[in-house]
Amino acid sequence: MLFPESQVRIWLYTQPADMRKSYNGLSALVKQKLQEDPLSGQLFVFINRKRTQMKVLYFDRTGYCIWGKRLEQGQFHFNGKSGVKQLLSWTNLKLIVEGIDTTSIRQFKRYKHR
Repeated sequence: MLFPESQVRIWLYTQPADMRKSYNGLSALVKQKLQEDPLSGQLFVFINRKRTQMKVLYFDRTGYCIWGKRLEQGQFHFNGKSGVKQLLSWTNLKLIVEGIDTTSIRQFKRYKHR
């Protein structure tokens, strides 16, 4: 399992992504579609059209890493807001990976230190 630092931003690419893409293809999507720097250390989440496969691209200090998951049954559920990218919290990413539908849950406000 992937364990990012608490301050790392996680971006979900809300459009269906081609899961045949690897390091170069996904980093090009990050630059062109998400308008972000793939070398920033942020996490970039991509899900295919059928919502059965997910890839997370990130750059650690020495190179690109891809974490992937393919479901044998069911789909990934996420709240696809309008736009190309959506900022996720670490909790939301864990919920999506575990198969919990984030559109039907209600999250209450909590204190957040700035």
